[in-house]
Amino acid sequence: MAMSTAAEAAKELVSRRKNDQQLGRLDSIIRPTTIDESIAIQTEVVKQMEDSVGGWKCLLPLENGQLIVAPILANTVNRNKKCDIFSEHNVARIEPEIAFVLGKDLPANKNGYSAEVVDAAVSSCHMALELIKGRFAGDSDADYFEKLSDCLVNQGLFIGPEIEKELAYKANEVSINVTQNGTKTNYAGVHPNNAPHKPLHWLIDTMSKRGVSFSKGQAVITGSFVGIVDVDLNEECEIEYEGLGDYKITFTAI
Repeated sequence: MAMSTAAEAAKELVSRRKNDQQLGRLDSIIRPTTIDESIAIQTEVVKQMEDSVGGWKCLLPLENGQLIVAPILANTVNRNKKCDIFSEHNVARIEPEIAFVLGKDLPANKNGYSAEVVDAAVSSCHMALELIKGRFAGDSDADYFEKLSDCLVNQGLFIGPEIEKELAYKANEVSINVTQNGTKTNYAGVHPNNAPHKPLHWLIDTMSKRGVSFSKGQAVITGSFVGIVDVDLNEECEIEYEGLGDYKITFTAI
């Protein structure tokens, strides 16, 4: 049986993942042109990586109708203080976020889920880092649908120390300090949707109506407080969310 277009596109993206390649656009024959096609490719990437979904990244939909949603591969979710990463320009690219970890299954549901049900399903909240690197070259001119199919530059997730759930939900503005090699950099963090839990509600309600089931243990990240931060490899890095906690991590190149 001939491989589907989604499977063909996923095969190319999986090859780039495994070989740490950033290349040009997908061939026009397999290039997605709709959100549904891009999400189908995401699903195929998880399947072809012989992995499962360990979490999700999301934001509220953009004003132009674009959805910001992608699965995070289970094998790329890391809780170790020494974290392997595909580097870019000899640095680790990270985004400071909050992760909401589910304590129960939320099966696909054509009626969706209320905010109250979603909140009750969250068992813990954590400081977290999205690990950033896409599979398209910076000058490739890849469009939104291609980047969506590639899981929106996600290469993994680091889950840090737990923070109080009530504080996590109120963390609209967080001052974030990154200290490395004796140099402390302060970022005036602001959540892109003004409330880190709002994309979580949207994700589970919307995607469950699309046939997606969410599982106990999956972690959902909902947007960076400061965008992308570049940190050095092989040097301990301290990250502090003022008023919430801090931790130390060292990134090593895969």
